[in-house]
Amino acid sequence: MHHLFSSADGIVEVTLTKERDVFALEGHRCSLDARGRLVVEMRDGSNAIGRAAKIGDTWWIHLNGHTLRWDKVEPGSSASDDGGGLVAPMPGKVLEVLVSEGQKVSSGDALMVLEAMKMEHRIVAANDGNVVAVHFAAGDQVVQGATLLEIEEIN
Repeated sequence: MHHLFSSADGIVEVTLTKERDVFALEGHRCSLDARGRLVVEMRDGSNAIGRAAKIGDTWWIHLNGHTLRWDKVEPGSSASDDGGGLVAPMPGKVLEVLVSEGQKVSSGDALMVLEAMKMEHRIVAANDGNVVAVHFAAGDQVVQGATLLEIEEIN
């Protein structure tokens, strides 16, 4: 199972495997004990008891005295509520970048063209604004949920 999460360190790709009742993630193994607690067997062989709670698309993980927050990245989601972050709706290849940093754009302007699933997808501006960052160039491969570019909205 492949998932994308947003954390304080940015977008993280996670691949979980499952064998019976045990999940594996990068050498760590997780299972539930008889009391319903999350038992994590670390790569180094040590064990830890953890707790996990899911609220909406946010996972809260409590492990070894630390609390971690991971937000699930859904297809077509935005990195912010104001439309300032534009993300890849699915994995694909950047065919064309139509704007550059510092450029003013209007709502509906085409910003980038992606190829995914043998189709072209135009990424368009949701609002008037200024392009503050372009994170990919033509020919680059992108994962679902990757922030493609950022626009600062003009009020």
